[in-house]
Amino acid sequence: MFAIPKPIKKRRDLFSGVAHVHSTFNNTIITISDEKGNTLYWCSGGLAGFKGARRSTSFAAQSAAEQAGRKAFEAGLLSISVVLKGIGDGRESAIRGLQSSGLKITSISDETPVPHNGCRPKKQRRV
Repeated sequence: MFAIPKPIKKRRDLFSGVAHVHSTFNNTIITISDEKGNTLYWCSGGLAGFKGARRSTSFAAQSAAEQAGRKAFEAGLLSISVVLKGIGDGRESAIRGLQSSGLKITSISDETPVPHNGCRPKKQRRV
């Protein structure tokens, strides 16, 4: 059998990027991409070591954001703009985690999807 060589990670010549924070009731996912939207690094509450109901806490979101931010800072990223999506607990604490990893936050925008009376809701549960 032939041995497959490991891919060599190269240092990217990027100085700014975008951090997408997707916060749900069950988890928080932080994705750091370049300006074009290509994913560079990502981390979530489960990847940071939290399982079950603890994934949805703000502390798990902060730990995941610190982990993703540290990877990006070591690769050469200096400043990021943050895009928030969702209504979970980890929104503000993820921003704090990105700041504490050494990245400079230039802008924060909220792109939470809001329905304009789209789908009909489920009928009310009767017990």
